[in-house]
Amino acid sequence: MAEPSQLMLNNAMSPTMEELLCFHDYAMTTLLMIGFAVFSTLIVTTTTKLFTTMLTDANQLEFVWTLLPVLVLMLIATPSMRTLYLLEDQESPHLTIKTLGHQWYWSYEYSDYSDKTFDSYMTPELDLTNGSPRLLEVDNRMIIPTKSLIRMLVSAEDVLHSWTIPSIGVKTDAVPGRLNQLTFTTPRPGVFYGQCSEICGINHSFMPITTESIPVKHFENWTRTL
Repeated sequence: MAEPSQLMLNNAMSPTMEELLCFHDYAMTTLLMIGFAVFSTLIVTTTTKLFTTMLTDANQLEFVWTLLPVLVLMLIATPSMRTLYLLEDQESPHLTIKTLGHQWYWSYEYSDYSDKTFDSYMTPELDLTNGSPRLLEVDNRMIIPTKSLIRMLVSAEDVLHSWTIPSIGVKTDAVPGRLNQLTFTTPRPGVFYGQCSEICGINHSFMPITTESIPVKHFENWTRTL
């Protein structure tokens, strides 16, 4: 969960988010190097009085400044394509959960279990316990097992929504009449918060997502209590 005055991205709570953070740092380092080189060149050209006529008609120089951007794009595109492939890599999931967006709450259905459905509403501010985040806590959390591949089937009943959890690195639109899919896994227990990321009406800001990852043994006990 993001902290006040936080400048960096959230800590990675899944292998997917770790890959995204690595690519972010790599791309930002590349951009900083390009910016420093351009800024240094501008400083040199505006402060020095040296001049050579060889630069007015230099085919080799034009070839170099055309080739360098191509190389930079290849250096950025190669890890980007790898990350996109890992995000879309579909394996056999251990658990399938269907979530349906409504105005303005989420409903969850555990497809691998019979009659395991519930609605998840935002907890009113007056009902919050000490330490619970405002506008992010819900009355019924989505519970998932730790170290298990989870498949989410996301759709909506009325308008466009977006199921997003930044710390896990997942985001997909909930479109009425369409079923979108995403997969993720959590390596350790924890509580992860998100919000609807698509403007869906007057109460768009009051549609949080709360996911709790627990050990498999505790998850099996939880499914018996539903």
